[in-house]
Amino acid sequence: MRKLVLLALVGLGAQLVDGSLGMAYGVTSTTLLLAIGTNPAAASATVHLAEIGTTLVSGASHWRFGNVDWKVVAKIGIPGAVGAFAGATFLSNLSTETAAPVMSLILLALGLYILTRFTISGLPKGNLGKPLRKRFLTPLGLVAGFVDSTGGGGWGPVGTPAILASGRLEPRKTIGSIDTSEFLVAIAASIGFIIGIGSEQINFAWVGALLAGGVIAAPIAAWLVRHVPPRVLGSAVGGVIILTNVRTLLRSDWIDASDGVRYSVYAVIWVAWAAAVTYSVRAYRAENRAAAASVVADEPEPARV
Repeated sequence: MRKLVLLALVGLGAQLVDGSLGMAYGVTSTTLLLAIGTNPAAASATVHLAEIGTTLVSGASHWRFGNVDWKVVAKIGIPGAVGAFAGATFLSNLSTETAAPVMSLILLALGLYILTRFTISGLPKGNLGKPLRKRFLTPLGLVAGFVDSTGGGGWGPVGTPAILASGRLEPRKTIGSIDTSEFLVAIAASIGFIIGIGSEQINFAWVGALLAGGVIAAPIAAWLVRHVPPRVLGSAVGGVIILTNVRTLLRSDWIDASDGVRYSVYAVIWVAWAAAVTYSVRAYRAENRAAAASVVADEPEPARV
């Protein structure tokens, strides 16, 4: 029972992050499932089954708040589903000994990307209004869907920054569209895993716990997307993902590091993570001060009598 409550809280927290950043529900949830010893394919299957419900509620919530561009959803969601099914089939055919460190490497890379992206750059906002073409969104969807299934997460970390980097769609609509299109990806990945590993290896109580937490958080996250500083949140979440997956890799048969080496690496990560979050907080405050000063400077002077 305690584990189910923990999973529900993880689902809630992960969905709050995902709905605010457009990424990290799958990466965060899968990282925890791997940390407690779940089979990699079963972990990804569990998360994707839960995501069918969370992405449906999240998409509806984002649509209600005007955060969805349906043309983008169609152009990226359909190829994303194809890539997700292929990725699920690929992961299902890997042995557990091979799949666990492979998945941790993918998650680690995504965590590093999230941390550096949001710490250094924040959210790009140039070129707003220019169309996002199918020739860009189709291959992006295929790659993001494949990575999402094999890594237990990755649709958001791959898709959201790529669209944001184009600067053609405002951040809230980028996040809303990615979250909404993930519904198609979650269905395709779940079908692929059920065909590949069967339903016997999936703990549906865990699926329900993750789903319950995510469903509660989804409408809150859709509202918070306009209020939570993504830069700080991205840095914080990136650090969690990096630390957890480095721990998995250092304990794997690939490395099998000694206690001294592991704790030294953890200490370095903690210091770097704390510095990144501190930098993000300061950068966010500096941006707010600059924006406030700009507003004041643009105000017309009162007429003199």
